[in-house]
Amino acid sequence: MDIFDKFRNNKGDIGKWMDQIHGYFAFPKLEGEISARMNFRGKEVLTWSLNNYLGLGNHPEVRKADAEAAAQYGMAYPMGARMMSGQTVKHEQLERELAAFVSKPDAFLLNFGYQGMVSAIDVLASRNDVIVYDSESHACIMDGVFLHKAKGGKSFVFQHNDMEKCRKMLGFATKRAAETGGGILLITEGVFGMTGQVGKLDEIVALKKEFDFRLFVDDAHGFGTMGPTGAGSGEHFGVQDGIDIYFGTFAKAMAGIGGFIACETDICYILRYNMRSQTFAKSLPMAMTIGALKRLDMIRTMPELREKLWTIVNALQSGLKEAGFDLGKTNTQVTPVYMKGGEEEATQMIYDLRENYGIFCSMVVYPVIPKGEILLRLIPTAMHTLEDVEITLKAFKETRKKLVAGEYRTGEIAKVEVDM
Repeated sequence: MDIFDKFRNNKGDIGKWMDQIHGYFAFPKLEGEISARMNFRGKEVLTWSLNNYLGLGNHPEVRKADAEAAAQYGMAYPMGARMMSGQTVKHEQLERELAAFVSKPDAFLLNFGYQGMVSAIDVLASRNDVIVYDSESHACIMDGVFLHKAKGGKSFVFQHNDMEKCRKMLGFATKRAAETGGGILLITEGVFGMTGQVGKLDEIVALKKEFDFRLFVDDAHGFGTMGPTGAGSGEHFGVQDGIDIYFGTFAKAMAGIGGFIACETDICYILRYNMRSQTFAKSLPMAMTIGALKRLDMIRTMPELREKLWTIVNALQSGLKEAGFDLGKTNTQVTPVYMKGGEEEATQMIYDLRENYGIFCSMVVYPVIPKGEILLRLIPTAMHTLEDVEITLKAFKETRKKLVAGEYRTGEIAKVEVDM
């Protein structure tokens, strides 16, 4: 078979809908200034789909820092990978300041968070080592685990946040590691980006009294938002010392590009010299590096941004709960709203929210969640207002009535005229 024919005959679980959803439900174009209100297909919409938690994406001070850095250095400098020709004093400064902020001895900058996570797992876990991971781990973790398996490594998965199952898997991993002469790497998240639950980091760290393992935490959604100073989920639980390898991204609270890993200095140097995604890829541009320094400084010195975020979070989530909406088990800013229905009902509801209520949020359906379930994912930010919350609550109440009454049960997904 021609490899292209294979894809034309089987486009994938989501790709099979591409002719109907592209440009509207998938790959939509939000235009205008980054804000709680943006333009979608010529109309202003109240936007709940930007991971811009602290509102830094379009903050005047951030834009000024980005613009001045771009004017001074351009977007190309430094040229080359860090190891060869892409090292600068600003990159080193950012690493030092990030490490200090999350209370680790050292940090290593990543040009992209996703590929950095995959590459870090590849370095840390050899074929003789064993990985234990949460079943709802982010795709970048799963890809790292798949790569580990491809090398002949063994992994054990435990049900999401189930500490008894985690303990059981650690038992299996301990036996396996004894046979191979390897070690154990436990990987989980600080904040799970789909459900909004915090990982049970305090209980996992406590398991170190029973088992010998190293803990790797992906805190993409916790960095900048969780903890008394915003230093993350480890700080939130008071167990940052128990996290051996801490990962944060610039794509969420920092509203930028890139990420970092923080850990002991000698391990940082092992990563610097062995992570293929960094050794063979261009260094983070200077404009983004200097911009990240500014963003980090604002996180440290402007707690009012985080306070505003949580004011909006509490108002939105309490309002939804009072109205009888199911938010699952979220205990962070990520706000999932669960309802019953199929793909066609989900698309009809989203179309109604966007076109008739001016509300833009993300939709998640099967195969990401079980059949018959609809998940509308709201991302509160410091940009939003209490008035935005009230408008959204009203829209959700009205569209839920239509969903329950069967008005969205048309037998087909919403038809929208878009350009492919």
